[in-house]
Amino acid sequence: VTLSLVVAGASAFGPFGAGKASGLGIASLNGWTPSETEFAYGLPGSIDPIPNFDPLGFAEKADLGTMKKYREAELQHGRVAM
Repeated sequence: VTLSLVVAGASAFGPFGAGKASGLGIASLNGWTPSETEFAYGLPGSIDPIPNFDPLGFAEKADLGTMKKYREAELQHGRVAM
């Protein structure tokens, strides 16, 4: 019984069967699919009146993993600042 619980619990950490993004091999998440042609890989969060705000050019040089780290840090520190 214990072994079956361990094996069943470990499957929660495996890859899931969502659709793949073209070219990047990344699964879609909550309807967002990364796109190499869009600003910040198309991550949601661009707001008016200044869309695609990146005065120091961090997004131009970042790969997808780095961009996701930047967005996570932006959200975390923004919430602390509020």
